[in-house]
Amino acid sequence: MSNSKTSQIRITVHLDEKNVPTSINWDADDRTDGDKPVECKGMLLSLFERETMDTMKIDLWASDMQVNEMDRFFFQTLRGMADTYFKATQNRELAVDMQKFVQYFGEKTAILKVGS
Repeated sequence: MSNSKTSQIRITVHLDEKNVPTSINWDADDRTDGDKPVECKGMLLSLFERETMDTMKIDLWASDMQVNEMDRFFFQTLRGMADTYFKATQNRELAVDMQKFVQYFGEKTAILKVGS
């Protein structure tokens, strides 16, 4: 018998009358930082399907998310994707190129100071 474990991640999206997200909450069985769902303004979920080898995406953001918040959200997401790509593939050259784009993106959106 396997010692496998199951854990659930729950995402709740509150919608207005036009089905536009007004808030997004997430929670997980294994969360250790509180007992209430966490409110967030945006989410990007990509699922790589085993059988079809296609990626299913769900991209949502709350109606009150500002452009500067979206810029920061994408900057942090892109930076994390480059790190994850390197951890998964050990392809240093491509991961460095991805980080160069993240730097460029951060400077263009004023999240980073030019040359930092």
